[in-house]
Order: sequence, then C-alpha cells, then structure tokens
Amino acid sequence: MNNRSGIFKTNLSGDLAYKSFVPSSLPPNPSVEMTDEMINLLIRANAQITVLNDLAQRIPNVDLFVSMYIRKEALMSSQIEGTQATLEDVLDPLIEKNTNQNIADVINYIKATEYAVERLKSLPLSNRMLRETHKILMKEVRGQERTPGEFRHSQNWIGAKDSTIKTARYIPPKPEDMIQAMNDLEKYIHDNDEGDLLVKVALLHYQFETIHPFLDGNGRIGRLLITLFLMDKKLLSTPALYISYYLKKNRMEYYDRLMEVRNKGDYEQWVYFFLQAVEDTAKDAISRIYELAKLHEKNVELISNMGRSSANIRRVFDYLESHPIIEIKKTSEILEMSYNTISSAVEKLIEANILVQQGAGMRNRTFAYEGYLGILRDGTDDKKMEEEDRYVEL
Repeated sequence: MNNRSGIFKTNLSGDLAYKSFVPSSLPPNPSVEMTDEMINLLIRANAQITVLNDLAQRIPNVDLFVSMYIRKEALMSSQIEGTQATLEDVLDPLIEKNTNQNIADVINYIKATEYAVERLKSLPLSNRMLRETHKILMKEVRGQERTPGEFRHSQNWIGAKDSTIKTARYIPPKPEDMIQAMNDLEKYIHDNDEGDLLVKVALLHYQFETIHPFLDGNGRIGRLLITLFLMDKKLLSTPALYISYYLKKNRMEYYDRLMEVRNKGDYEQWVYFFLQAVEDTAKDAISRIYELAKLHEKNVELISNMGRSSANIRRVFDYLESHPIIEIKKTSEILEMSYNTISSAVEKLIEANILVQQGAGMRNRTFAYEGYLGILRDGTDDKKMEEEDRYVEL
C-alpha cells in the first residue's frame, strides 16, 4: 500500500516475510493543508510560545525553574516508555544510595538534555548530535547493550511486550532505508523554507518516530528533538516546554495519530494534535512559572522577618529552590554550614509551613518544599505505557 507518507515494503520471503514502512521525505507532497481552524490554533500556539519565551527571559531565578522543568520532562518522557518513578524519587537527596534502574533512566535523560542544550552552542542540530545525546541517555541503564550512540544495524518494531515481528503494531524501515531516511531528515532540519516552525517541528517529530533509528530510546530522543529544534531556531531560549506532559495525558491518541499518518498519509490530523499539545503545554508552563514566582516572593518575605537567623535560613531556602527535598547532613556538607545551623533553619522553615518532614522516622529524615513540589507534581504519576521498542537480528 502506497500513500503520501510512504510505502510498506516487503522484506525477506516465505514464512520470514514482513512489511516495513519506508517514509517519504519531508515536506509532504502535497503540502499540509491548513484549515481555518488549524491556522487559528497555530496562531494561538505561537502566541503562547512567545509569552513563555519572554517570561523565561524576565523572571528572576528562571534557571532554577527550568532545571525543575527538565526534571519533570525527563520523568514524564521516561514514564511514557514504561519507567516506574516519581518526582520524589528523582529529587531524593539520598539518590546515590537509593538509585534503582528506573531512577537511573530519568537521571540519564536529564544528563542527555543538559548535554544537548549545551552542545547546541557549538554544533548544529544534526544526526551526529542525536547520536551523541543517545549515547548519554543509554549509558549504563536498561538498553545499554543496544548500541548506545549508534543507529541500529538490525530490524526493530513497536508493539506490546510479548509481540513478535508478525504481531507488531508498527515496523519501521529496515536499516538501509533508515539511514537514507535519517539523512533526508537532517536535510529537512536545515532546509530554510518559509513554513511555520511549529508545523515543521510537528513533522520532524512524526518523521523521527516513524524512522525509529535506534534500538531503544527513540521516544525520549524524539521528544527531546522538539525542544532542541525550537531552541536551535531561536523560538525558545530555554528548555521550558515540557511537551511530554500532554503526550502522556493523551498517550493512546498520540500513538494512534502517528499511525494514522503512516497508514493513510493524513498529516493534517497529526499537525492539529501537535499544535494542541504545544498550546496546552506552553499555557501550563506559563501558569506554573507565575505560581512558582509568586511562591518565591511570599516565602522570601516570610524569611526576611525571621530575625537574626534570617540570613542562614535564606541560604537554605535558596538551596531548596534547586533541591526541593533535602536531608540535613548532606545539605550541611554542600552549603558548608554546621549541622546545627541547618537543623535550626529547617525547624524555622517547618514552623513557617514551607518545609514538611517526609515520613515519621528519625534516621535519614528528609524534608520537602511541599508548595514547590505541588506546583510541579501534576501529571507525574507513574502509570506505564502499553507498548515498547522490540528488535531482532535479521
């Protein structure tokens, strides 16, 4: 079956025969038809991106907020792939002792994001950058045996945990076709056409997910590609857009709309869905930045009225805004302040309802900046997705 988005190509023969998808290169031909409704949505989505970017440049301490958004995006993007972890797991001050495989997946995503954002300053968005970022994403975690940092050399497929290539929901292009498709995708990234950048990144994300160039980690790299492209094109100055929030909430629709393009060549319904995701996510980020800024101002005012110890308490509070769950001993070591000074500051912050003790025990007690976490926590439950990458040597 052929359509505007590509062809399903038969590989091998007899009982081993299977059909992989070979995507057409971008842009679509004919081009995406923008209805009045889609144009209005595109205008709104662009307006929200502009507001978010302006806000990210004006708000004091925005880097602290963005660092939390990176963690939230890392968590939710990893959850879409089946990682079982919570925001509290990722922010655990004793994470070195308590790290498990799920938390390591999220930590690697954070490292990969930070690496890629920094790498954009010296290297254009490219296949090379995606491979470098993938290598960090997959280092010493599940899937590390699946050639981290390299495009695949074998056939993969997408389906339920026990699926085979015969029962797969979707089979991406075989390795030779994948390499050509990724080369074409890189050209499209740097094609200075006059199309809207949000429509272009919608198509980029679809195409990357369809090509599925790695044996594992495609979803996470594909979602990170959205942020990297918008930053590379100067639509965003910081990675403050956590689109996985929307995709996780609408995860089965997300999968179905990608398949609709592959099966029927209907790019329009995918672009519409993606623009909705951008508008909704940008609105949410704007709202939460305002909430975090308001919370910051309120608590700074409270602390300023705490008398002689207010300077020490403020140092602990500043640390809280980048580490919203703390443990006294570790905080004492990092801030180079005495244990008793930190303990006293924590007590004052508890009295002011800024900190809350987690659990009832006395050993390894941790304290949470609950107001801050409450603003960030929405959408970070740990429900698993129902599909995963599978592969076989053929």
